[in-house]
Amino acid sequence: MRRNKRERQRLLQATIEENPFITDEQLAEKFSVSIQTIRLDRLELSIPELRERIKHVAERTFADEVKSLPIEEVIGEIIDMQLDESAISIFDVKQEHVFKRNQIARGHHLFAQANSLAVAVIDDELALTAKANIRFMRPVKEGERVVAKAKVKNLNENGRTVVEVNSYVGQELVFQGEFHMYRSNVVKKDGEER
Repeated sequence: MRRNKRERQRLLQATIEENPFITDEQLAEKFSVSIQTIRLDRLELSIPELRERIKHVAERTFADEVKSLPIEEVIGEIIDMQLDESAISIFDVKQEHVFKRNQIARGHHLFAQANSLAVAVIDDELALTAKANIRFMRPVKEGERVVAKAKVKNLNENGRTVVEVNSYVGQELVFQGEFHMYRSNVVKKDGEER
């Protein structure tokens, strides 16, 4: 059954509020209209595209979780986070991140993504990088998406935490880092603070 524009837009807005991860294709099928119609409706209603909605939900969700730095200071977009366990971020390499002559990403951007993720995964108000062992596996080019995966390897009693970060383009490992993090709260073996 086709609805009039006003009714469709009202239902579209309600559907997206209920499920911000729904795609334009799924909405077009649900309302029996073209994808272009859905995009025009979203534009008229000032509803952002799926990628922006995901980013907004992630920022809202992780802003309260991340303690060690403001969420906007993390390089890349955090898409998953379990404090003191693991985290994932994505970073799209754009023109401003590369050398002009060869379109290869400047290394400090890859390091910053990994390092800020290692800081963010720490469940503490104060987390600082004490030492880092890093390896660049291959150059990353403009237009590639880097997925960094952080895993907390060692929570120990001396105020240090080891975080391993591996960054990938597709399935290919492009960066490896082992970050020794200082934290102000000292974690006991049973997980309680001292």
